[in-house]
Amino acid sequence: MIATIATAAFVVTAVCAAIRLLRGPTLADRVIALDVVLISLMGGIAVDAAETGETVYLNALVVIAIVGFTATVAVSRFIEHEGTDA
Repeated sequence: MIATIATAAFVVTAVCAAIRLLRGPTLADRVIALDVVLISLMGGIAVDAAETGETVYLNALVVIAIVGFTATVAVSRFIEHEGTDA
């Protein structure tokens, strides 16, 4: 019961963030929305892993976290240097 509620909350969060991802007026809004979508995906995977007791999904969580962090850092550096002429 709790896992179903948590999964539903993650789905609602991901849908709201996906709307912001599509409508976001700036690149920074879109990056933050993509982070929220990835975190919601990770939360859903973690809830499923906890409910089923499978540890295979935990490797996927690590990969998603590393890819999300790396992408966020890369885009934030791009946004930071976007206005400079260097």
